[in-house]
Amino acid sequence: MSVSVRAIRGATTVDADTREQVTSRVQELVNRMIGDNELVHDDLISILFTATEDIRSMFPAAAARGLGLGDVPLLCARELSVDGATPLCIRVLMHVGAERSLAELHHVYLWNARGLRDDLPG
Repeated sequence: MSVSVRAIRGATTVDADTREQVTSRVQELVNRMIGDNELVHDDLISILFTATEDIRSMFPAAAARGLGLGDVPLLCARELSVDGATPLCIRVLMHVGAERSLAELHHVYLWNARGLRDDLPG
């Protein structure tokens, strides 16, 4: 059986750069991405997190590890600093093995990140 690699996008924001807020919002986002796409742990290939420069309290990947994802490759990077970009923003690119079309994927944007990619199916 052949399984395709798919990528699911997501983003969220925090109200303040605190460990508690980053943990809560990242876990909320990752849980929604997994739930909305009816994924199981073995579907996860890797997850890339980016954060804007104003997030320094912790690595978003550390928050995801708290969901039991320690065996999934997780990586953090700095988001580009672009004038007018959404502040206090964490973005996610989740690579999954899935037997579904791109049109069946649900991208998840929460809090002040809701309008970032309203062109994508949700």
